[in-house]
Amino acid sequence: MLLEIEGLQDKIEVEEGALLGSLLAYFPKKRAKEIVAFSWENKVYDLCREVPKECKKLIPVFLNEPLGLKILRHSAAHIMAEAVKKLFPSAKVTIGPDIENGFYYDFDYERPFTPEDLEKIEQEMARSVAANHPFVREELSKEEAKKLFLKLNETYKLEIIDELGEETVSIYRHGDFVDLCRGPHLPSTGYLKAFKLTSVAGAYWRGDENKPMLQRIYGTAFASEKDLKKYLAQLEEAKKRDHRKLGAQLDLFSFSEEAGPGMPIFHPKGALLRAILEDFEIKEHLRRGYEVVRGPRLLRQELWKRSGHYDNYRENMYFTEIDGQVYGLKPMNCLSHMLIYKSKLRSYRDLPLRFFELGTVNRHEKSGVLHGLLRVRQFTQDDAHILCRPDQLQEEIVGVLNFVRDVMKLFGFEYELEISTRPEKSIGSDEDWDRATTALTQALESLELKYDICPGEGAFYGPKIDVKLKDALGRKWQCSTIQCDFTLPERFDLTYIGEDGEKHRPVMLHRVILGAIERFLGVLIEHYAGAFPTWLAPVQARILTITDAQNEYVENCYKVLRQAGLRVEKDLRNEKLGYKVREAQLEKIPYVLVAGEKEVEAGGLNVRLRGGKNMGLKSLEEIVDIIYQDMDEPFKQGGMSYRYLY
Repeated sequence: MLLEIEGLQDKIEVEEGALLGSLLAYFPKKRAKEIVAFSWENKVYDLCREVPKECKKLIPVFLNEPLGLKILRHSAAHIMAEAVKKLFPSAKVTIGPDIENGFYYDFDYERPFTPEDLEKIEQEMARSVAANHPFVREELSKEEAKKLFLKLNETYKLEIIDELGEETVSIYRHGDFVDLCRGPHLPSTGYLKAFKLTSVAGAYWRGDENKPMLQRIYGTAFASEKDLKKYLAQLEEAKKRDHRKLGAQLDLFSFSEEAGPGMPIFHPKGALLRAILEDFEIKEHLRRGYEVVRGPRLLRQELWKRSGHYDNYRENMYFTEIDGQVYGLKPMNCLSHMLIYKSKLRSYRDLPLRFFELGTVNRHEKSGVLHGLLRVRQFTQDDAHILCRPDQLQEEIVGVLNFVRDVMKLFGFEYELEISTRPEKSIGSDEDWDRATTALTQALESLELKYDICPGEGAFYGPKIDVKLKDALGRKWQCSTIQCDFTLPERFDLTYIGEDGEKHRPVMLHRVILGAIERFLGVLIEHYAGAFPTWLAPVQARILTITDAQNEYVENCYKVLRQAGLRVEKDLRNEKLGYKVREAQLEKIPYVLVAGEKEVEAGGLNVRLRGGKNMGLKSLEEIVDIIYQDMDEPFKQGGMSYRYLY
């Protein structure tokens, strides 16, 4: 058959049954060594498989590309599992996927793995790499696979096989190791040149705390040693910025076993930090034409059935009974907004309506996925629902995109945009989907914004734009979303009276800017390494005395600065000045104000910036102006204006 291969000038003649690996002969040797698989129609095939019969065009997958790195890391997980089985034969294997920037494998073993164990596992992996074992794919019937893994006493694999719908399953072998896996994999273990095991953690089987606790070994792998070293350096920096560590150091929040997993407790400074963030959000939404609303935390079960959440989401919800009626604790804020819309007759002149709520929701996340503020069971979302006429949809999307742009610029985030289109299972007409998808793309293009398309990854009820912000370390975080929703206006029979006097269905946009406030705070803490900009810092300045002789003067300065609305503290302890300055620096306070004999005589304070610069003696009026200007500066780029003053 005649086959086109991306990167080759001419089509080539390929015999039926030819292996994909044989196609490497058509590439220059250096380039051929970098190809680890081929893709066709969004499916990836390893080199040990045959050329698909219906295939007309293949795309090579290179090791240093995102798809190639996924294959590399997945294979690294298998090589690690092989090493663990050799060193700890009684360990049982479970699952080992690739993840962003790395991989993991979960093992059922009698004791936790130690750092010394990881070193031995790495050495054993290196021996497997040096042996250059080929990865070999085999297809077996479910019964044959069960016999194989029963003989190996791999009970977790038997459980997985029983759950598979297919009658045929695939396994992969390399060396003496065999694993149940869909693939794809590297041509051989020798392709794994740069890898590192990074940590061990406990993880419940299937993420269920009622099931066995497993040992999860994390690792990372890259196409080159240079890329690996760069990532490991970034990892060390990320450890310093870990929001859980900084949250304790800066006395922002804590978690307690008594309170339960996934339930953050905000201390005074952390609560003030989020209060400032939420206050900014409310005022900025009001400025942009949104109306602030608030709905109850508990809603009757019938309402959740009507919305579809009960059928599709109830395992993530909490329910309780009150006066013989079952109520659900809300996992999302949308239902109250639907009821607000329905509370009166709406005209086309009333639209668009923009309902905004800082609503607290609860979701039953499995304990295995909980992670500091980034994944919790109770959180507050900056939810808004925009209900508009079809002809207003694009303009509303543009408004949200401008909102996202201004807010991300304020916090110093770059971001990427993705459009997710119609999945196979969906509701709504072709016309609805085409109109909504066109509105999303045209809104992006009208602002000259670049975007990627993710085919078939939209929600079943509408297409969406996802905003992935990049922090100071280049890590990507999913926060903002702009989602078209066809199902709720239909389920709640939302209508408006059009110019023609007839009832029409409004179009609905669900959108978040920051997403979950707790998660966004976790991202912010790591992005800023705890050194918040002055407008957001819970403590903007601290006044230090040199001796007790300045105590009365500092008390007066403290009152003046507080009356100016500044968030200021005083440190009157009988400690050395250097000690107090270092402590303020560790707490990342933007301004350290020192009062000594000279400052008292001059009626001012010595001003030191968080970065180490000494501004010298300044009057209290000058200090207030300096801090005000520092607070205002970040808002100028987006044409915004905001101050949180006492």
